[in-house]
Amino acid sequence: MSQALYRKWRPLGWDEVVSQEHVIQTLKNAVAADRVAHAYLFSGPRGTGKTTAARLLAKAVNCLAEDKTRRPCNQCAHCVAVNENRFMDLIEIDAASNTSVEDVRDLRDKINFAPSQGRYKVYIIDEVHMLSVAAFNALLKTLEEPPPHAIFILATTESHKIPATVLSRCQRHEFRRFPLSEITRRLSEICRAEGIEADPEALTLIARQSAGGMRDAISLLDQLASAGGKITLETAQTVLGTAASQAVIALVQALIERNAAAGLDEIHRALDGGADARAFARQVVEYLRGLLLIQLGNADQVEATAEQRAQMMNHARALPTADVLRAMRAFNTAASDPRGGWSPSLGLELAFAEMLELPKAEMEMVTAPPTAARHSAVPQPQPVPARSEPVTGQPAAKGAESAPPAVTLEAVVKAWKQAAARIKTQDINLSALLNSGKPLEIREGVLLVAFASDILQGKFNRPENLELTRNVLREILGVNLPVQGVVTGGKNALPAHIKPDGLVAAASQLGGEIVDVQ
Repeated sequence: MSQALYRKWRPLGWDEVVSQEHVIQTLKNAVAADRVAHAYLFSGPRGTGKTTAARLLAKAVNCLAEDKTRRPCNQCAHCVAVNENRFMDLIEIDAASNTSVEDVRDLRDKINFAPSQGRYKVYIIDEVHMLSVAAFNALLKTLEEPPPHAIFILATTESHKIPATVLSRCQRHEFRRFPLSEITRRLSEICRAEGIEADPEALTLIARQSAGGMRDAISLLDQLASAGGKITLETAQTVLGTAASQAVIALVQALIERNAAAGLDEIHRALDGGADARAFARQVVEYLRGLLLIQLGNADQVEATAEQRAQMMNHARALPTADVLRAMRAFNTAASDPRGGWSPSLGLELAFAEMLELPKAEMEMVTAPPTAARHSAVPQPQPVPARSEPVTGQPAAKGAESAPPAVTLEAVVKAWKQAAARIKTQDINLSALLNSGKPLEIREGVLLVAFASDILQGKFNRPENLELTRNVLREILGVNLPVQGVVTGGKNALPAHIKPDGLVAAASQLGGEIVDVQ
């Protein structure tokens, strides 16, 4: 029977362990100075090298090399025995299947016997958080006063479940997830040595699927290699049940356009093509995370091709940061919640539908009547005459046509989606902006459109966008209604009494700050 790749490629020396230097250097120094602790706790995500480091420490403390800085040497009888899994003084215990107090008492009875081969008996207890409370209590005394020839190494993925009394008796080390680049480099190295043909894009996909776990990545590579032939991106997507990135991009575009039918079609198309629902949700979250990084000014941290990066830049400009955060939370729930297992698409559909619903605060903002009507005894939308002069604040020329018919905010809200759909045929980006903005108020004849960020508001306030929006609203509503984008809840949000087309508003939109109002 052939050996699994992750076991075959398990590091045999300190220098082979990557991305955990903060742990490895401490252990190397302890071995060299002969100051090894009697109890350790290795914690961190699965597949990050906890058991590997524990075996290396067990090998090092029993190594026969005279130069302590060279331990483990992988040449002496003890090192070879550990590598071949026949060293009697290395005892590995799976706490998940040995959880009872009787198991720990049995261990405690045997620990007093002297080592059979080496200098130390090393006990590695994996997933130690699975022990019962009684078992922890039985282990406590041994950890506090172990025999001089015994070393305990406790490994866990959930250190918060370890009793504080146990934690206080251990030297703790936290293992980190491996960077994507390091996992990809290691997979390429294994492919070269094993004669496995694989496309770089496929290895990157495997690395992403492993979620920072080196062991998981190597196991996935082993699974794909066992199918025979070259590992292509298409093969990896089929076997691992992931969807093509194009489906994720299309789904986010549907989200921006608030196109429910298109979004649901993309979800079902991806699942019908063999994508795993939870894996697809993780891909959506990863893509949205890239948009967030771009919006926060960390575009250099986004790993994508030039073409993908350009697409992401467009989406980052069109989707408000608040919506990106909401979408990440919604699809992250779909990625981690197994309750929709009976209907694989349910979690994705719920996440997408949730994003189409406006937050309560925004819904109140859009549906609320104009300011003048909010304080009246009988709240009724009051028509406000729209003026014909431009938003720039220039007065209308003498002899201009009479004022157009009155229009209410309610009428604008009802026509807003129709306007976005009509604009989409002329400018898809402006259509997306309209879907991101919300009609807020008609103030002194100007329609104020609320946006969640300065970036979106500035993009909307370009003269050509204001003019196109104004023209389309005229076609639908029959009124000449100037429009102006404003920021709600941001540092550039305008006070209620400031004219949107006046000098104060213009200064505010250019970065000025209102410090006092006379």
